[in-house]
Amino acid sequence: MSLFKRIFDISWQQMQAKVRYRLLILTLLPILMTLISLVFITIYWNISYTSQQLFMKVKADLAVAENTLQQVQIRQEQQLVHLANSWAFQTAFSQLQQDKNNQQALQTIAEVLTQTQQQFNLDFLRIISVEQVEKNPDLSALLRHKPRNPASGVMVLTSERLKEIDPQLAQYATIDLKPTQRALAPRKQQEHRGLVSRSVLPIINSDSSVNWYLDGGNLFNKDTVIVDHISNLVYDKGTLPAHSIGTVTVFLDNVRVSTNVPMNASSSQYSEKNRALGTLVSEEVKQKVLVDGQTWVDRAFVFNDWYISAYAPLLDIYGKRVGMVYTGFSEAPFINIYLLNIIELGSILMLVLFGSGLLVYRGAYSLLKPIERIHQVVKAVQSGRNVRIGELGLDRDNELAHLAEQFDSMLDLLQRRNLQIQAAAEQLELKVEQRTKSLQDKTEELQRNVELLNETRQQLVTNEKLTALGELTAGIAHEINNPTAVILGNMELLKYELGDQAEQVSEEIDLVIQQVGRISTIIRSLLQYSRPGEFNAPIEMHQMTPIVEEVLVLVRHSIQKQEVVLVKALNASCPVEVNRPQLQQVLINLVVNAAHAIEARNDNGKGKIWIRTQDWLEGDEPIGVKIEVEDEGVGINSEQLSRIFDPFYTTRKDGTGLGLSLSYGIIKRLGGTIEVKSTEGKGTVFIIGLYHRAKDEQTNNPFEGLQFV
Repeated sequence: MSLFKRIFDISWQQMQAKVRYRLLILTLLPILMTLISLVFITIYWNISYTSQQLFMKVKADLAVAENTLQQVQIRQEQQLVHLANSWAFQTAFSQLQQDKNNQQALQTIAEVLTQTQQQFNLDFLRIISVEQVEKNPDLSALLRHKPRNPASGVMVLTSERLKEIDPQLAQYATIDLKPTQRALAPRKQQEHRGLVSRSVLPIINSDSSVNWYLDGGNLFNKDTVIVDHISNLVYDKGTLPAHSIGTVTVFLDNVRVSTNVPMNASSSQYSEKNRALGTLVSEEVKQKVLVDGQTWVDRAFVFNDWYISAYAPLLDIYGKRVGMVYTGFSEAPFINIYLLNIIELGSILMLVLFGSGLLVYRGAYSLLKPIERIHQVVKAVQSGRNVRIGELGLDRDNELAHLAEQFDSMLDLLQRRNLQIQAAAEQLELKVEQRTKSLQDKTEELQRNVELLNETRQQLVTNEKLTALGELTAGIAHEINNPTAVILGNMELLKYELGDQAEQVSEEIDLVIQQVGRISTIIRSLLQYSRPGEFNAPIEMHQMTPIVEEVLVLVRHSIQKQEVVLVKALNASCPVEVNRPQLQQVLINLVVNAAHAIEARNDNGKGKIWIRTQDWLEGDEPIGVKIEVEDEGVGINSEQLSRIFDPFYTTRKDGTGLGLSLSYGIIKRLGGTIEVKSTEGKGTVFIIGLYHRAKDEQTNNPFEGLQFV
């Protein structure tokens, strides 16, 4: 039962068939489509417009962050200029110019620098000589365009260069790297380099020469002041929805070295432990911003959540991309707002639709009630009940009242016609039944006569063939038994006369004696086929694999002129009751016939013959063995297939037509089955079924039960 039927107690097909529901659907459908279109247009406009506004906002936030970083450098230059112009510094510096080794002047300058560094929140501030500047490639590059003016820029300093400025800077700059979702695993455990905003101010002497420089700046690694300052500027209270987090980050390469992205979004505390320092940017952002040098303004996965994000590359004094600046805010609160809007619009839609449906249904009730009455009468008449519509409580001029009256009249007329037709049908059915019974009796009698005639004819043909075969085999047996006895006696005499020398040809002598015995067995089988009651070949329990292996050895000489490949798959394990020589005779005959079929198809005689054995299963229990002999020969057409087991029927010029007949008789006397499947032009497969216990099935017709495919 569908969900729709469980809710409304009626299927959709039934609802479409009812006039009241169709009228209700046709009335409400335009309203529904209009409301749905309005909802989707509103949602699309809201999402599209809001998304554009969000991306515009985050892009503006990124511009504020970049401008703030530039202002940091400008402020650093102004701070150095203010320091250089201060009375305390100028007094001490004048003394230092007179005597470079004036320790008191150096001490005074060091105190002024320390005080100024603390006052301006600089991470380092020092005075260096022109020789130190010339030895430092970063400072030289910073001053190359403005050698006599203050210069600022961003640079990446190694741990060794940080130690040259201040040993504590190198220690403070070290950040442990953390594996991050959607980013490649970090190649090292710690980041020891420092991202520095640095300003250098040349101190001009009275003679316009420069011997000393003021060098100061801030280390971005683990710095929280700059990112919190930018965050307070762009993400103040009221600028984002509730539970939305505004974040700012400064990257060194793809590593967050200064950030307020929280490790745990549920915590509002921006402590150093709760900041995602040492985490990595996602690989797709890294590729676009750091590698391609483009600005990213889109949603991005930031550490552990999706954010509306903006990234811009951060350039050092050489114009090389050494990091990124990021601003963004969490996406989830805005999605919740979208979902809430959709739920509100959907609720309004359902209320309007329900109210409209109720008004339409109540307005159409007076029209639907007579239609429902007519529909009920139609269903009752279909089920065989004799009912009428009757009065509908409407005016006689009403179309529905006139329709009901005409419908009742047609039902009365139809009832009378049905009674007349039923009476005539009963008489016709009685006559047809009588004629049909007479015809069936005659047909059954004719069929029995035809079957009896066919059985009689088949029995006569079989008896004639058996009689002729008996006379022929009796003569053959008399003529062949004497020579075979002579051959056998001479072979025994030959073996005796040769004595010890007979061992050299013992295998050939034994094979001749064995084949003479086989000739005798074949003659006996011919007699057994023609007069099966006179011969009772002993049967014994045998495994099938040794019998088939011996057959393969015997047929090897018969088909050695052909390039025939014998493929065997001997998997039978169930023993069966058979007469070993007779079964070997059957298998040899099938293999030789298969080789002839291959030769008839290919002049070169190339081909394969498969011999397979497997257990014959009934359910899971073995009841015997199945033997298959398959070839790639010329195949047998349907007309020949029905006659291949007839005595003396053969398609070969040198054949006698007894091989398959004898084989079939042997298998049937064991109670087994034999099937033939053949596709003309592709090959033939013979399937023999032998039971574990042989069944005595001495039938008058040896071809009864044959199966051809």
